[in-house]
Amino acid sequence: MYTYVHAAEVLGFSARVIRIEVDVRDGLPVFEMVGFLASAVKEARERVRIAVGNLGYHFPAKRITINFSPANLKKEGNSFDLPIAVALLIAFGYLPDGVQKDTMFIGEIGLDGVVHTVNGVLAMILKGREEGFTRFIVPADNVYEAGVLNDVTIIGVSSLEEVSAYLKGELEIPLVRESFESFRNRLQTREDFSDIIGQEEGKFAAEIAVSGKHNLLMIGPPGSGKTMLAKRIPTIMPTLTMEECLEITRIYSICGLLTKERPIITERPFRAPHHTCTQTALTGGGRTPTPGEITLAAKGLLFLDELPEYAKATIEVLRQPMEEGCVTISRVEGSETYPCDCIFMAAMNPCRCGFFPNREKCRCTEGEIHRYLDKVSEPLLDRMDMSVELSMPSFGLYGSHGETSEQIRERVSRTIAIQRKRYQCETFSYNGELSGKDMEKYCPIGEEELSFLKDFFEEEQCSMRRLTRIIRVARTIADSMESEDITIDHLARAISLRSINKKYWGGER
Repeated sequence: MYTYVHAAEVLGFSARVIRIEVDVRDGLPVFEMVGFLASAVKEARERVRIAVGNLGYHFPAKRITINFSPANLKKEGNSFDLPIAVALLIAFGYLPDGVQKDTMFIGEIGLDGVVHTVNGVLAMILKGREEGFTRFIVPADNVYEAGVLNDVTIIGVSSLEEVSAYLKGELEIPLVRESFESFRNRLQTREDFSDIIGQEEGKFAAEIAVSGKHNLLMIGPPGSGKTMLAKRIPTIMPTLTMEECLEITRIYSICGLLTKERPIITERPFRAPHHTCTQTALTGGGRTPTPGEITLAAKGLLFLDELPEYAKATIEVLRQPMEEGCVTISRVEGSETYPCDCIFMAAMNPCRCGFFPNREKCRCTEGEIHRYLDKVSEPLLDRMDMSVELSMPSFGLYGSHGETSEQIRERVSRTIAIQRKRYQCETFSYNGELSGKDMEKYCPIGEEELSFLKDFFEEEQCSMRRLTRIIRVARTIADSMESEDITIDHLARAISLRSINKKYWGGER
């Protein structure tokens, strides 16, 4: 007998639908699986054979051939056990043919028939939905990943026995349905911008960074509040839409970072990898390419604390993703492109002890200070839209608090709305994404302002990249003040948000 079912596998950032065909006929007893299979998929043969036997079904001594289509693409992963088992039960006559119509099966099976979780279920479901599948039978622990998708049927199963009973119509499995808002309200952060006392320059720079999607570097002594400020930046970012949540959740599903308590990502990601992380951990890669920290921070914030402590080669790999908004990982088998749609922020001390230029407390020599600062290269500094200094706050343990995150987020949302209206016919939405050609159209500069910029350019001998970023920041500052034109005041404020470069690095930096 011939039959087929549909499955899926994770393919980089997305997924791929696989058709599994089964043919059972008389002949010498053979159980063969073909279709360019990796070892993990080949091992499914024994897992499924034993699981079907432990379920109480007779495994006939016939010639069994299973084909994975398309045959020219390598099949990897552990998500094929359940569809293989279902296809065999249909071919053996234990399940009626036709129950697999418009259905995709996903799951790993143990020898006892228990269906185990797999990574990337949401990515597979979204791909299957694109191709017209309406029902998905998945492991019970993965079912909540797609609980907000109301246009498809998600069935969570815990064993092969449950699957068999459900497909025969002997068992009713309740659908998992939960509104998007209920997921959003599950987790509420307690961190708020009102916790930060003082540091007005840093808070203003953070607001502009979020409003225009600009990169930000903070420098200051230990205890000045750099990390505290960074951790609260996601609280002033606009609330995620359902589409954005699904996009982020898909990435986390592929990486196996979802839990039963947190099946959907409803808050802006905040990723702060330790300075011992590798290039691969930061940008993604491996033998089988997987997303890195810069992709896990999509729609949120990637924060590198103690920037000079990272290996220089590690932080230098960020230069291209910061410019292009994506990272391409190439291997012999092919290449994968992952999004880097995040705000990049870094923090650092001005020297190894942390107290330069306060010579009363700083214990570093001039050479040690220069060597420490030189760990951050000029090309990387050039890609930071703003660099601000945070000084030690004055005493105020229980002092008056500033604006709340909600108040700042309202201003940020208004500024973003202005940009989205301006760029509604473009492929981008933020000032930080403007290219040189786009800037001529959307950032017109008057004669007086142009003369001001020319004087600054000639005096500082700065790069054109730095000048471009200053104009972008000025455009965001103007938008935050609801000004149509970029004035000298806006440009001067944008320049002041880069002024510490010369203080610490000197020269044209």
